Amino acid sequence: MASSFQLDADEQLAVDELARFAQAEIAPSVANHLGDIIPKDVAHGILRNLAQFGVGSGWVREEGGGLGLPFRLSGRLYEALARSCPDVAGMCFAHEGAAMKIFGGARPAVREKLLGGLIAGELIGCSAVTEASGGSNVRAMRTRAEDAGSHYRVAGEKMWISNATIADVTLLTAKASDGSYVMLAVDLRETQVERREIKKLGLNGWSLGQLNFVDTLVPKENVIGEINGGLRETMRGFERARCFVSTIALGLAGAALDHSIRYAKDRQQFGKSLGELQLIQELIADMATELDASRLLVYRALDLLDQGVQCNKEAAMAKVFATEAAVRITSKAIQIHGAYGISTEFPLERLFRCARMLTIPDGTTQINQLVIGRELLGLSAF
Repeated sequence: MASSFQLDADEQLAVDELARFAQAEIAPSVANHLGDIIPKDVAHGILRNLAQFGVGSGWVREEGGGLGLPFRLSGRLYEALARSCPDVAGMCFAHEGAAMKIFGGARPAVREKLLGGLIAGELIGCSAVTEASGGSNVRAMRTRAEDAGSHYRVAGEKMWISNATIADVTLLTAKASDGSYVMLAVDLRETQVERREIKKLGLNGWSLGQLNFVDTLVPKENVIGEINGGLRETMRGFERARCFVSTIALGLAGAALDHSIRYAKDRQQFGKSLGELQLIQELIADMATELDASRLLVYRALDLLDQGVQCNKEAAMAKVFATEAAVRITSKAIQIHGAYGISTEFPLERLFRCARMLTIPDGTTQINQLVIGRELLGLSAF
């Protein structure tokens, strides 16, 4: 693996410590909540505990109260967390994205009010962009923010929103009267918004839901970034989001490989260990190769984020390859385990369902392929 992607000794120690903490403390605390969403009080406790490791607090620079970690290190932390707790990793990365937007674009009073709580895990954040009718087509959104003097009057419905039903703060993107877009920080402790959880295939501990705004008044001082710059602010987050969805794929694929190697060594079949069978070794070799290839693409994209250069193509490549590879890796892990692989008493079927989930958010595989094509050809298919 390229030397520029290697962590130094202190960074690797931080990743190892988080991995141990997640396995010993976080995984047991959510074990009974993986069939339904992690409750809000439990989520707050998790975020408070993980803040010390730079999860939920790492992207914000030190002058904003965060740890100011490089993305290449933060990505490894999320990969380590996702190895034992992919639902928690997803919850944290969606939360951290909201904190980053507050830090980067909120007015001083709003930043003072919200940022410290988000970084400390006292508040839970989310971002509300996607709508039922628009999907990946952000420009097709119907949620409106009408000028109401000192406030915006918001009306519309957001769908497929991570952390929707447990969030204290949401970063809402809506269309203004002049056809431009505005991003607003909505304090859900003060503003009544209808919420509904959506049941889904996998990652069931990670809240995914609907937010319904009905003539909701949001102060104009809550604008994030430039007024009428909401689309630009929204699009800036996609590169980062695609990279960090990919780190979750790395973590759960790595867990599936670990389970498979242990099982292949321990399981006796036809008078020998399962791992001595050539076809089993082929499956494991393919899984390991795809996982390493995924890591290289994801680590490259994270490195580009750290350099501050545009990486639409590289982030999309990482997201396409890592999430689809995770589906293949977890499927092969089920095959290695045989009947045990499809049993809910073993973790493989859940890892497979979680992996399948990751090919959808922040641009489906097909949307990201169009992003790659557009960057290569200079021609847009959408």
